[in-house]
Amino acid sequence: MKVIFLGTNGWYDTKTGNTICVLIDAPEAYIVLDAGTGLYKLDQYIKDRQKPIYLFLSHFHLDHLIGLHTMAKFRFKQGLTIVGQKGTKRILSQLVRQPFTLALKDLKTKVKVRELGSRRVCPFLESALKLDHVSSCYGFRFKLGGKIISYVPDTGPCDNALKLAQGAALLITECAFKAGQTSLAWPHLNPLTAAKLANKVKADRLLLVHFDAALYRTIKERGEAEQAARRIHRNTVATKDGYTESI
Repeated sequence: MKVIFLGTNGWYDTKTGNTICVLIDAPEAYIVLDAGTGLYKLDQYIKDRQKPIYLFLSHFHLDHLIGLHTMAKFRFKQGLTIVGQKGTKRILSQLVRQPFTLALKDLKTKVKVRELGSRRVCPFLESALKLDHVSSCYGFRFKLGGKIISYVPDTGPCDNALKLAQGAALLITECAFKAGQTSLAWPHLNPLTAAKLANKVKADRLLLVHFDAALYRTIKERGEAEQAARRIHRNTVATKDGYTESI
């Protein structure tokens, strides 16, 4: 099983990378976490044309879904299922359409949209919980290949982040802020709060992603965040576009 980081920036693209998109290539399915501009690379990694593809949207900020515009290039025989919170169908019907882009119904890849809470969206999603962000944002907990992989996107420290991450073999968290930075008005994690979360839930490995493009202007600065986090949770990596983790 592999986890491939297609986009690792938050907010906007820079020379450090595209906006947030992560691919989990698991035995059960291809799992895509958010649809930032990094989504355009997805077809480079879809080799099994029978394995289902699920795209989980955490929330509706543009850096997490603007990559949907590039779906017109995809030709996935097995189709693609988008999963999101209540209201996802309405939001996508307004955004993914003319005059902005091709509507979902007009794509070459057949797309289904499922909303959390209506039915069990897939057998490997253990839970989806609302996080502490300026807009409604959900994190996800998966059981894949017999291992727990947790995705904690845009949030400040909160109880639901702990629940999602408990005992994870792999914990993928956002790291928009630099060490010491916090905001009650616009909650996010920094390398220290992310590492404390990983320690508290006894996660095996912590992968940092979604680095605010205005704060993290260089890859070197991400390395500094990694070193700061490692002082609390030793098994930590600050990711960059193209980084691949085998689990």
